[in-house]
This record gives sequence, structure tokens and C-alpha cells, in this order.
Amino acid sequence: MFLKKEKEDALKKKMLSLNIQEKDLVEKFILGSGRGGQKIQKTHSCVYLKHKPTGIAVKCQKERSRAMNRYFARKELTSKIEEKLFKEKSEKQKKIYKIKKQKKRRSKKAKLKMIEEKRKISQKKALRKKPSANED
Repeated sequence: MFLKKEKEDALKKKMLSLNIQEKDLVEKFILGSGRGGQKIQKTHSCVYLKHKPTGIAVKCQKERSRAMNRYFARKELTSKIEEKLFKEKSEKQKKIYKIKKQKKRRSKKAKLKMIEEKRKISQKKALRKKPSANED
């Protein structure tokens, strides 16, 4: 799988806008590990990138090809630097926060309030029922 020219150009523009230059990056290729069999364990497809001025380091091994991993590592590095510069939460952090919030247990007060609301709704529904014929 090869990169499209548009994606490469977009990444280069983003790097230029954040003032990230290739000479400021330390790039190393590490022996791959994990799933993928003999091919992964023999080749140096894992990419390690470090931005010297900020000290931010990224390690990427999403794909089997070195070229794709280089792209993904640079993309991740730019997002981390952007996050540090603009102090914004990245999309990834927003998703993580959302999941944590969903999994968090309700407080006792919130749980009691929710149960009370459910009880009120069930009472309303009970009043909507038609009266039965054998009630005397």
C-alpha cells in the first residue's frame, strides 16, 4: 500500500505550518515485533522519530511497510507537537475522555435521582392503562 501524493503534500504543509523541519528530526529504524511472522521479525520496519527542539518522541509500527510507518510516525508527531503548542485536546484524547466518562459509575445521588424519574414515568404509564372489566 503506497501513499497518495495528496496525503504526503498535506503532511508536508502541516509540518511547515508548525515549523517542523526534517533536519530537526532524528529517525531510527527498529527491528519489528509482534504479529506478522518471519517478515516482521527480520526487517527494520518500526520507525522511531524524535523532534530535537521539543524532545517529543514517537514510535510507530502500524503497517508492515517502512514507508507507511514513516508517514504515520510523522503524522503522529505533528499532532503531538500541535497539541503541545496550542494546548488543545486532540481527537484521540477527546475519544478517550468520552469513553472514560461513559464507563464511570454514577454517584449515589445521581443514581437515586434516575430511579425516582423512572418510578414517576412508570406511574404515568400505569394511569394510561384501560380499566379492567372485573374490578368491582
